[in-house]
Amino acid sequence: MFLYLVALVVFYYLYRWVREIPRVPDKGDKYVYITGCDTGFGNLLARHLDKLGFRVIAGCYSEKGEEELRKSCSDRLTTAHLDVASKESVAKVATLIKDKVGERGLWAVVNNAGVSVPTAPCDWLSIDDYTSMLNVNLNGVIAVTLSVLPLIKKARGRVVNVASVFGRISPTGGPYTVSKYGVEGFNDSLRLNMHGFGVKVLCIEPGFFKTNVTNADIISKCVTSLWEKLPQDVKDDYGPHYLDQVMTQLRVEVAKMSDGDLMKVVNCMEHAVSAVRPRLRYSPGWDAKLFWLPLSYMPSWISDYILTSKSVPIAKSLK
Repeated sequence: MFLYLVALVVFYYLYRWVREIPRVPDKGDKYVYITGCDTGFGNLLARHLDKLGFRVIAGCYSEKGEEELRKSCSDRLTTAHLDVASKESVAKVATLIKDKVGERGLWAVVNNAGVSVPTAPCDWLSIDDYTSMLNVNLNGVIAVTLSVLPLIKKARGRVVNVASVFGRISPTGGPYTVSKYGVEGFNDSLRLNMHGFGVKVLCIEPGFFKTNVTNADIISKCVTSLWEKLPQDVKDDYGPHYLDQVMTQLRVEVAKMSDGDLMKVVNCMEHAVSAVRPRLRYSPGWDAKLFWLPLSYMPSWISDYILTSKSVPIAKSLK
């Protein structure tokens, strides 16, 4: 019986692998709009799709990001200044795309732009801290998608949303996980709404990878800045050694968990854009597959116990 089960599992994965091989034809006629192309996943994806022959429209926040992409890619790639938190910027790029794609429509949008700071315990933050991140990580995703959705419907194309395993489970305080839970919700509702139009809506849920989002220096600087602004009574709640212990844990644990092979994520993005039969969800990273996603399916009291057992103790805990 055991051998039959093993054979069944092997057959399933072999069948899935074969089924997912075919790629869409006529890549040179397909436009792909990617946000957050200055660095990290977006930058690598823009270069990768350009090499594969797609016509890439790369949204960059900085002029430097635009310039470096133009130098390293073919003339098929177009760059555009994009601030996903600005309605005017999003609308301006959408107009550029509409003029460029014409009646063919837009084959895909990849909502990759995102930030990871401010991140800290919830009671260290203000509503403005939440709003600043949600405007990029969630409202930006929605705004960009809606701005080009008619063009995607015309092409019967794809929407690819980059969420996170932290859209499934929340191991830390602050707005990051809130924003990613929101992306998951938007992704699921849009997928159902667009089904009848032949538009595929797909979600990427990476684990920890070495990008600016997981940069320990950036996060540490943010946490330290927030700590220094706290009222003394809040600092007393956490204790005088809390910040130092968090800094140590942050640098050790994030470095240990972060995977340096960004192509694991980029290959999932590329498959979502170019495969004839893409998956609805991708979870790149062994930490996502073997720890975070299984943990998200456990009863809350079990996941809470596992997560709190690793957390830095606070001075007034259980007192």
